[in-house]
Amino acid sequence: MRKWLKTIGVVSLLVVMAACSTESPGSSSEETSGDGDETIKIGMSISTLNNPFFVSLRDGAEAAAEEAGYEITTADAQDDSASQVSDIEDLIQQDIDVLLVNPTDSSAISSAIESANSADIPVITVDRTADEGEVVTHIASDNVEGGEMAGEYIAEQLEEEGDLVELEGISGASATRERGEGFHNIVDEMDGMEMVAQQSADFDRSSGLNVMENILQSNSEIDAVFAHNDEMALGAVEALESNDLAEEVVVVGFDATDDAREAVSEGRMDATVAQQPELIGEEAITTAGQVVSGEEVEEFVPVELELITE
Repeated sequence: MRKWLKTIGVVSLLVVMAACSTESPGSSSEETSGDGDETIKIGMSISTLNNPFFVSLRDGAEAAAEEAGYEITTADAQDDSASQVSDIEDLIQQDIDVLLVNPTDSSAISSAIESANSADIPVITVDRTADEGEVVTHIASDNVEGGEMAGEYIAEQLEEEGDLVELEGISGASATRERGEGFHNIVDEMDGMEMVAQQSADFDRSSGLNVMENILQSNSEIDAVFAHNDEMALGAVEALESNDLAEEVVVVGFDATDDAREAVSEGRMDATVAQQPELIGEEAITTAGQVVSGEEVEEFVPVELELITE
């Protein structure tokens, strides 16, 4: 009997030792279970915060992250592609769980996205796409559709006859290509509409003003301006007003920033395509949480557009 009890005691001790050996010193089963209790860390790289559109996008993302209990770090590339690549390398070193990228240049950003891929960090592009690298999903309005909305509005206002100016965004940005593509899908099909000038103004208001001034010096007989964003459109409005042409020229922007909406309501601008940047930011955070949790997401998450005319 005594020998049997001794055997039971030895077996029990071995079982306890085996159980203890499954946990590393200083850890608990909860810490190693991967049950998702740790805070999700999100890195977000924005092309520029000098543009009110991207300020609203950032605000929407940060508010949604706070509500969800996520940690988010935002970097402002200030429209410099090299700075954006460096910012993303820094974010990768901060052990983030997912990377949100709003590219300054869709081609130049590719190397940074590939670096995140190598670090096994899922990447989500926001508002603008990337030419290369693995991206889980893209969240944006349909820029081609928005360009078509602008083209259709201008064609209607001019009764399909008139001379047009197009102020393009940053060369290499997907938004520039796509908004221009949509616009030309409409106006190029109309024999009575002629493109008299197409120039980049880098999505910037002061550049929009300067470029428009230069265009007017060589050709003041224009009927409409389509700008790939509101900042350039507002710059064009200033140039037209200083040349006493504001009432004669239809001006359409893109983004529906607060300044643009005010200009439309005052009659200084004719229309702007609304993208809802805060909602884009919110959708980015929701999708980031789904990705980190291992859920399947769509390759493209669209955010509805609206044409603002009053």
